[in-house]
Amino acid sequence: MAEQTHVLFVEDDDVIREATQLALERDGFAVTAMPDGLSGLEAFRADRPDIALLDVMVPGLDGVSLCRRIRDESTVPVIMLSARADSIDVVLGLEAGADDYVTKPFDGAVLVARIRAVLRRFGHAGGARAAADSGDADGGVLTFGDLEVDTDGMEVRRAGRPVALTPTEMRLLLEFSSAPGTVLSRDKLLERVWDYGWGGDTRVVDVHVQRLRTKIGQDRIETVRGFGYKLKA
Repeated sequence: MAEQTHVLFVEDDDVIREATQLALERDGFAVTAMPDGLSGLEAFRADRPDIALLDVMVPGLDGVSLCRRIRDESTVPVIMLSARADSIDVVLGLEAGADDYVTKPFDGAVLVARIRAVLRRFGHAGGARAAADSGDADGGVLTFGDLEVDTDGMEVRRAGRPVALTPTEMRLLLEFSSAPGTVLSRDKLLERVWDYGWGGDTRVVDVHVQRLRTKIGQDRIETVRGFGYKLKA
């Protein structure tokens, strides 16, 4: 029997927490459900789950702060749950290192689909089309100025120093590296990196591009207003 995927779910609403836990367990997930951020952090450190679902507004340690603490220790995928699609909390969660978010109230099937999409891309971070003939290639290493992207070893170096990327950031960089100088639209990046088969919120792309810029150089990824982004060759 295949090992169950372990989900950490932090939600202070008893009804939502219990109903969502049951729904996820029916879909084959093992779930640890916690009512506040501090107990969620303890559970994360004790159990090391495969994915974390964090409600933004939980007591003790809010979801954004909890996400930041998790990201300091791990690259485990994180999905934020927010009651408002237009809330600044969505952006704050993404800036804290979350990989995606789902708006409440949510359909159980939609949540499961998003979880599986995140897990698929984390299980195959090299799935982006990074061709060996892009950039100045040395085997599986692509070079763009002082930036080196090792598509075989899934490692990045800037000026010879290692750059720590989350799997989502790595997939995003691989997409840019596969077509340097080519403008990639936000919708295309949502489809390729986030595995969205439907329209998604492009703020997810924008925040991750900004996070990536802070790590590989602000001027390495260029914004093409009204069209998208491109990696400077």
